[in-house]
Amino acid sequence: METKRDILAIEGDIVKVLKNIFDPEIPVNIYDLGLIYEVDVDDDRKVKVTMTLTAPNCPMADELLEEVNEKVGKVEGVTDVFINLTFDPPWDKDRMSEEAMLTLGFL
Repeated sequence: METKRDILAIEGDIVKVLKNIFDPEIPVNIYDLGLIYEVDVDDDRKVKVTMTLTAPNCPMADELLEEVNEKVGKVEGVTDVFINLTFDPPWDKDRMSEEAMLTLGFL
């Protein structure tokens, strides 16, 4: 019998995956860049990722969303992925991690 992975373990693995997806125009991963607003895993291991982009007219939006969907969907235990793209609140540099701010020279 297959055992279901713990939701916290799945969420941790999803964060690891997100930290390996980079904004095509900025040399920082999308998690530390602050583009990920929420990762929610329900009891059926369906994942909702609420995220934004640095700008609504990002030319690489489709490719970035596709990469998030594909890579999160490959995390062990995940049964389905839904990407909720939002611009409310809009992204700004205050959402970045300290590491991202250092990388980009904001600190």
